[in-house]
Amino acid sequence: MAKLDPTKLADWQIAFECEKDMKTVQQLAEGLGIKNEELIPYGHYYGKVDYRTIMERLGNKPDGKYIDVTAITPTPLGEGKSTSTMGLVQGMGKRGKRVTGAIRQPSGGPTMNIKGSAAGGGLAQCIPLTPFSLGLTGDINDIINAHNLGMIALTSRMQHEYNYDDAMLASKKLKRLDIDARNVEMKWVIDFCAQALRNITIGQGGKMDGFLMQSGFAIAVSSELMAILAVASSLKDMRERIGKMVVAYNKNGGPVTTADLEVDGAMCAWMVNTINPNLLQTVEGQPIFVHAGPFANIAIGQSSIVADKLALKLADYHITESGFGADIGFEKFWNLKCRYSGLKPHCAVVVATVRALKSHGGGPPVPPGKPLDPVYKQENVELVDKGCSNLLRHIENVKKAGINPVVCINSFYTDTKAEIEIIKKNVEAIGARVAVSEHWLKGGDGALELTDAVIDACNEPNNFKFLYELDMPLGKRIETIAKEIYGADGVSYTPAAKTKLNKMEKDPELAKLGTCMVKTHLSFSHDPNIKGAPKGWTLPIRDILTYKGAGFVVPVSGDITLMPGTASDPAYRRVDVDVETGKVTGVF
Repeated sequence: MAKLDPTKLADWQIAFECEKDMKTVQQLAEGLGIKNEELIPYGHYYGKVDYRTIMERLGNKPDGKYIDVTAITPTPLGEGKSTSTMGLVQGMGKRGKRVTGAIRQPSGGPTMNIKGSAAGGGLAQCIPLTPFSLGLTGDINDIINAHNLGMIALTSRMQHEYNYDDAMLASKKLKRLDIDARNVEMKWVIDFCAQALRNITIGQGGKMDGFLMQSGFAIAVSSELMAILAVASSLKDMRERIGKMVVAYNKNGGPVTTADLEVDGAMCAWMVNTINPNLLQTVEGQPIFVHAGPFANIAIGQSSIVADKLALKLADYHITESGFGADIGFEKFWNLKCRYSGLKPHCAVVVATVRALKSHGGGPPVPPGKPLDPVYKQENVELVDKGCSNLLRHIENVKKAGINPVVCINSFYTDTKAEIEIIKKNVEAIGARVAVSEHWLKGGDGALELTDAVIDACNEPNNFKFLYELDMPLGKRIETIAKEIYGADGVSYTPAAKTKLNKMEKDPELAKLGTCMVKTHLSFSHDPNIKGAPKGWTLPIRDILTYKGAGFVVPVSGDITLMPGTASDPAYRRVDVDVETGKVTGVF
C-alpha cells in the first residue's frame, strides 16, 4: 500500500489493490475477541456479528473511550468526514491502540449520484468497497420491504373499507379505521434519488385497483424504520417501536398505527437480521462496524446505538460518525442518540477543509459534477480567514455539549502552509485543539498528529449535558435549536405547521418525544446558498412529522424534501463491470 499514490489513482483502484491483502472476517472477529459462534459471515471478508450474544457475554465490561466525528458545513462535494474517520481509526492503529470505528451504510441515492458511497477515500477507506457500496448484507433492502409492506397494509385497508360495509368488514374480522386519505403520514420508499416519484397518484383504474389518492416516494434511508434501527437497543425494542409507527390519521384526527393495521409483526419479520451490525475493515486492517443509514439533513443520520455499545465493549477507543455538520449530525448525536443510549462522548472531532472554508469566506459556488474554480486550488488566505466564522460556530456548538472539540484540518495536497496557519490561528484563539491530518495521502501515518490530539482530549475531564430537556415545550425546543445551534433570531411557522405544533404540545405523549430537525446541510440557515455564519434571519418551519416509533417529532424547514434529486452528471455514468473478472469499476 505504501507505493499507492492517491493523486494518481481513483479511490476504487486503491481499494482494489488494498483488498488483495485484506484480513478475513474471521481474523477481524478474532482480533476483537468475538467468538466464532458470534460471527455471521457473508463470504470471506465481511459479515454480521450477533449483538445479543456478545453483549450478554461482555455486558459488565467497562466501556472504552467514545469519540464522535462531525464537521463544518460542507460543500456539495463533502469534506471528507468518513475519510477522516477512517484515518483516525488507522492512526489509532499505528499508535498501537485497540480501536474500532462505526460508520453508516451508504444509500444507493448518493452512491449512484454525486457524493459517492462515503467509504472514505485515498489511503483512508473502508473495504471491501463494492459490497459496502452496493447493498452490503441487505439491511436497506429489508427496510424498503418492511416500509412498503406498511404502505401495502394501509392502501389495501383503505380500498376494502371504501368497498365494504361494516358487516362485510366484520365478517373478515376487520374494524373500520376510517382513514383520512388527505392525512397520510407515510410515503413509499426507494433507495435512489428519484425526483419524478416525489408526488404521484395511485389507485387509478377500477375499484379493484386500489384507493385513488395522492401519494409519493421518499428515499429509503429517510424511512422511520431506518431511524428505529439507529436508536433501537434490542430486537425487542425494535419490535415495540415498529408497532408505534403512525402511518396516517383517521377522519377524527386520531393516529392510525402499524399495530392498528396488524402489519407491525410482519414488518419486524423483514427486519430481524438488520439488528446485527455489519463488520468490515479499513485499508490498514482495523475493524469497522457499518450500521444504520446516512442523511442527517432529512433523517437522524447516525450509526446505530447497537454498534456503538457493542464496539465500546470490544475496544479501548471507539470512533463513531455523525452526518454532515455539527449543526445537524452532531446536534442529533448529542440530543437524541446520546439521550436514548445513555452514552457520553469523551471528545468530538470537527473536520474542516480549506476548500469549504474558502466557500464560506465568499468563494465562488462549488457545483457538483463540474470542475472546481481555480480559487480552490490556489492560495487565498483572505477567503480562508473569512470562512473560519463557520468553523468557529461549529466549535462553539460542540462546546455547548460540554465536551472537548478537536479540529481536524483534512489536508488536501493543494493546501498551502499559510492557509493552514490561518486556520490554526483562528481555532487556537478560542481555546480549541487543532491538528493537520494527511490521512488521505498517507493513511494512518498521516493521521498521527490528529490521533495524539484526540487521545489527549479524551483524557481531559468534560461536563456533558443536553441542550434541552424533554419537559421543555416542543415550540421552545425548536426555537432553542434554531437560536443556539443555527444562529437564527427566531422561528416562523406555516399555518399547517402551527396547527400541528399546537396539537402536539397538548398531547402528553407527543410532547415528550425528541426533536429531529430537517434542514439543509449546506448552510446554518434553511437556505443552502447562505454561507459562513449568518445572522439576522428566521428559520421557517413548513411541516412537523411524527416518528412515534423512533421517539421523535420531525420539524421540516425550508424547501428541503425527503426525496433528493439526481443531478445531470451522476456517478452511475462511470460505474461498470469488468466482464472477465466480475469486478465492479468506478464506484467511489
